[in-house]
Amino acid sequence: MLAAIGAESIDELFADVPEGVRLGRPLDLPEGKPEQEVYRYLRDLAALNVSTEDEVSFLGAGMYDHYVPALIDSILSRSEFLTPYTPYQPEISQGGLQVMFEYQTAISELTGLPVSNASVYEGPSAVAAAGYLAKLHQPARTRFLVSRGLHPHSRETLASTSVGWGTAIEEIALADGATDADALEQALGDDVSAVFLQYPNFLGTVEDLDVLVPAAKAAGALVIVQCDPLALGILRPPGDFGVDVAVGEGQTLGNRLDFGGPSFGFFASHQAYLRRMPGRIAGETTDVDGRRGFVLTLQTREQHIRREKATHNICTAQALNALAGVIYLSWLGRAGLVELGELMLQRTAYARAALAAVDGVEPLHSQPVVREFAVTLDADVDAVVERCAAEGVNPGYALGRDLPEFEHGLLVAITEQRSKADIDRLARTLGAAVAAERKQVPA
Repeated sequence: MLAAIGAESIDELFADVPEGVRLGRPLDLPEGKPEQEVYRYLRDLAALNVSTEDEVSFLGAGMYDHYVPALIDSILSRSEFLTPYTPYQPEISQGGLQVMFEYQTAISELTGLPVSNASVYEGPSAVAAAGYLAKLHQPARTRFLVSRGLHPHSRETLASTSVGWGTAIEEIALADGATDADALEQALGDDVSAVFLQYPNFLGTVEDLDVLVPAAKAAGALVIVQCDPLALGILRPPGDFGVDVAVGEGQTLGNRLDFGGPSFGFFASHQAYLRRMPGRIAGETTDVDGRRGFVLTLQTREQHIRREKATHNICTAQALNALAGVIYLSWLGRAGLVELGELMLQRTAYARAALAAVDGVEPLHSQPVVREFAVTLDADVDAVVERCAAEGVNPGYALGRDLPEFEHGLLVAITEQRSKADIDRLARTLGAAVAAERKQVPA
């Protein structure tokens, strides 16, 4: 190969790579092993994993253990859906376009916004794409106001991408678990491009959008809300509050945890922002014979349009995962979506009361919640989690990992997979772990 390209050696091939980015030594790799030894090693590594089928898990913080019906795998495994790539001659793929169209319709109905794209990678990148939309819409405005209740991964992704746009990010603090409305109002100004909220927020609080949205809109800022699609079965949709863009993580809709991915992100907005949205939009039409058909109405990928006009560089739209989402919503139906939301609400209320009754455990805030709530522990949280894990219970997420101000906080998530008996077991196990840790602390 070197001869074919006219290079004398490997060193000559890489001569243009600066010395500063070269490793300068051989790769630190172990000696080769027989295949059966490698297999045994990888098998032992895999055995260290613990799934939600091995323990009673109350871990959430953005990814949740919901039941995925067998129907979803049955449909996803069909070759028409499983094997195709992005349709470069889209109108030939009528089935794929119809799936996109039905998915978009479902997301629009959930969010209360008229336009949805055909999905993006996942929740945090959807938030970042919404930030880019806001920047394009109001280029002279140079600040984003971001609630501290926005998911940490979304805040990090937005911060990383907005550096390239020259947009500064200012965080709005929480008060009793909710975005501080007074702090938001004081921070608003004519240089604020967008306000970012989460509904419910990272601590599980159902934010009062009736108060937060009008304040932001009065200052001329766009309002971008990351929302939980299953909670929207019982909450007012973001569109009802005048929200401009609604985005979120779609994992809860028919996608398993799968070690953190893949999943898909959803993105919905008003018609006015259609040409600044990322991704693709499928539309419905009729052919020359008057038959119903589907077309790819909008593509904003840099490979398809002029690069300077592109609004993203996503190479796929996680279409298979989004298909799982629309199958799941169809399986639930309108009534089922409401019933699931009510079930989560009831079990979460029961769990919140049960943990509040445990010695050494107190609610972190008093705000309304749907599926997730935060408590504080009178003990080292990581040590308590470790003790619970030894008993086959994952009690939740240690908030101090992302929010240092809540170093004693524990975020507890409830899904339909967690029964009353599971919640009672959590209360007993958590109580025993907290008590044991308190004894370890010298008086």
